[in-house]
Amino acid sequence: MPENTALHRKVIVAPGMCSGGSLIFGRIGDWTWESVAETCRTNVHAARTAEGQPTYLSFYYYRVRGGKVVHPHGLAFGDELEVTSRVFQFGGGSVLTLHRLAPTGSGLGTAFLDPAEVYETPDPECMYAETLNRWIARGNPGSNRVLSETVPDGFDNADLPRLPNQFSPRTLVGRARGAGSFLTPAPPGFAVAGGELSFEYALDAVRDINGAGLVYFASYFSIFDTALMRLWRGLGRTERQFLQRRVIDQKVGFFGNADLGSLFTVTARRWQNVTDPLSEIADLELRDSASGRLLAVAAIETETPSTLA
Repeated sequence: MPENTALHRKVIVAPGMCSGGSLIFGRIGDWTWESVAETCRTNVHAARTAEGQPTYLSFYYYRVRGGKVVHPHGLAFGDELEVTSRVFQFGGGSVLTLHRLAPTGSGLGTAFLDPAEVYETPDPECMYAETLNRWIARGNPGSNRVLSETVPDGFDNADLPRLPNQFSPRTLVGRARGAGSFLTPAPPGFAVAGGELSFEYALDAVRDINGAGLVYFASYFSIFDTALMRLWRGLGRTERQFLQRRVIDQKVGFFGNADLGSLFTVTARRWQNVTDPLSEIADLELRDSASGRLLAVAAIETETPSTLA
């Protein structure tokens, strides 16, 4: 596939795309699957191995950077967006997809989406998303605890362009998995504020499980946000402040799944910008409470509107 190939969508924000929770992250995930299906000529929604075993295009890393106009929790019914998506080969059966969400009228609707724009010179009005996906299959049909990399029959990513090495998140994600945090080493310009807090979360079979019986990737966003809201409440902040926060940068690494009935422990640490008290980063780690197994980590950099401080 030619390197300048991209997928373009004109989108009107509907109720199922915007909220104070994870709806927009789920929708971007759908665009990722649709983009991979088209560029790799694979039915990603019903993929199977040559032996007929189901395999799933799982999310391993997901990053979103919000702009001044388009940001995750700033979307409203009827907002018009122009979305551009590009898929890159990321070794073996993995793919990395970049999305630009531009406000209609910005002139970026069909503009070429170069990785350098996403990583080095993002447009200040736009929101950018980066998803790294790997094919997985269950090692045991009755459990989500052991998932192995398994590429489906007929999957073809050989013609996709490769992401330039300087933009690869491989080292970042590997370090986060080993340390249980994206904030190792410490982010420059930030200092730890307050002590470490832990919260329990019971896996909700109604809200958190997808149609394949796995913990839905977007539910991890909701679980982390639930812990973040508890952290904010402990600081005396209001739910109104929480809903009007602006996400500047959010990273999530997905390192495991869980079975029904699981109980999670979310450990939260808060980092304050030393020169701007309205800017901070939540450092979050999600583990299975019974085994201590690491399931996911997140770093959420937010800005609180000064009118609500």
